[in-house]
Amino acid sequence: MRGASWLRSARHPALALVAGALHTASFSPSPAWWLQPLALAWLFWACAAARPRRAAVTGALFGTGWLASGLWWLYISMHDFGHLPVVVSAASVLLLALFLSLYYALAMGLAARVAGVDTAPGPSITPVGPIRRVLAFAGLWLGAELARATLFTGFPWIASGYAHAQGPLAALAPYVGVYGITAVAALIAAALAMRRWPLLIALVAAVGGAHWLPREFTHATGTLTVSLVQPNIPQDQKFDRARFEDNFDRLISLIDSARGQVVITPESVLPLPLAYLEDEQVQRLTRDARVRPLLLGTFLGNERDGFVNSLVGLGFDQSYDYGKRHLLPFGEFIPPGFHWFVRAMNIPMDDQGSGTHQRALPFAGQRLRPLICYEDLFGEDVVASALDHGDPAATVLVNASNLAWFGPRMVQDQHLQFSQMRALEFQRPIVRATNTGATAQVDHRGRVVARLPAEQAGVLEVTVEGRAGVTPYARWLSALGLWPLWGLVALLIVPAVLARRTARKAGRRPGDPRAA
Repeated sequence: MRGASWLRSARHPALALVAGALHTASFSPSPAWWLQPLALAWLFWACAAARPRRAAVTGALFGTGWLASGLWWLYISMHDFGHLPVVVSAASVLLLALFLSLYYALAMGLAARVAGVDTAPGPSITPVGPIRRVLAFAGLWLGAELARATLFTGFPWIASGYAHAQGPLAALAPYVGVYGITAVAALIAAALAMRRWPLLIALVAAVGGAHWLPREFTHATGTLTVSLVQPNIPQDQKFDRARFEDNFDRLISLIDSARGQVVITPESVLPLPLAYLEDEQVQRLTRDARVRPLLLGTFLGNERDGFVNSLVGLGFDQSYDYGKRHLLPFGEFIPPGFHWFVRAMNIPMDDQGSGTHQRALPFAGQRLRPLICYEDLFGEDVVASALDHGDPAATVLVNASNLAWFGPRMVQDQHLQFSQMRALEFQRPIVRATNTGATAQVDHRGRVVARLPAEQAGVLEVTVEGRAGVTPYARWLSALGLWPLWGLVALLIVPAVLARRTARKAGRRPGDPRAA
């Protein structure tokens, strides 16, 4: 027992930090999905007999270890390209991780509180039974993940459900989506932590049974050949005016070599609006677009009215442009009070406007729905394009990104994993055109079919099978948003709350044998 007490103690923060880092290891680039519930089980176990304050500290340390190790690549954007000092860049990543970990600190503190852990001196005893505590831990973890995904515009990068894009729980994606998977994984972890073996066996059996449920909710709509351009322009040269001609020539050369029916470039491959190009440059682009249509990453707008990160269609039968709608904090819009910090990094186009529509682009029997960079983290923003709501539903999702800001390690694989989850949820293929990686094709079952090596210029030629139809997840998400999941949070917490209240009304303080 002394060993267990030592492991649980928040006086040994290294354990919580290491467990958080192991949680990060469950994601790409070397996905080991099974580490995710194991790391979470340790967290629940460490907090199970802790008083609320200690449980909150443990949750904060776990979250910090997880998010600092999973978001460390932000340091590259701030130091290598923003030219902030080493200490400032590292401290900024740590502070962001600490801020985001407050969700998990609150969740674990509330879990201990709801479980009724005694706050009086002496051994920590709870009047709430282990099954109710399993439900409470899982519910509050889900609540923390939903809060991080939605509050302050949301930042759900490496939300815990994404670790299962390639594991057994992936079969649940077209039914419950990434946050439903988060809830199931948390229940498994909490049952393991509380050693509720019958419940754990039932959960594992249910997951296994999900593989016998209907799995195909969409049907093929034909194929389309697509050329995905990866120019591999170093980020420190991308907005350099002296390098623009060379970079433009490289882009044109890659477009000329394309063989698909349509060519797709990364976001902001032209780091200025089309209207700012010289006539000869516009002519070169339109000449290529007459051979095969082009979705070009550029900007719309001007210095007076502001700029919008956009994909512009050239050579199509109809005029088309798509502006990014869900902007990245600090990189594309500046949160109140942080202008001084963003200005210190001298980020080009650092305060942008949002796009106004999410209509798909019809072409060659398919309908292409653009997503720019991290927009594909927000399934609730994408779902309208998976149903016929006024406009025909998309058959192919198109992600255009530029992750050169963050280096080639970890971030590219993480982002590709998010695309895999979106493909599973809506059973739509996703093609990705990026500056330095990961340029890839993901089929409607979430499998990476083709991928270019990172930091290598080239064109990935793929044949994409479009899909039409509606998954159960798309249907209820479109109708109700994320509210059913918030309802699940309440449903999982209520039994523990009622048990604690019943014990109090009976006049039994925590620890009284009659409260067991």
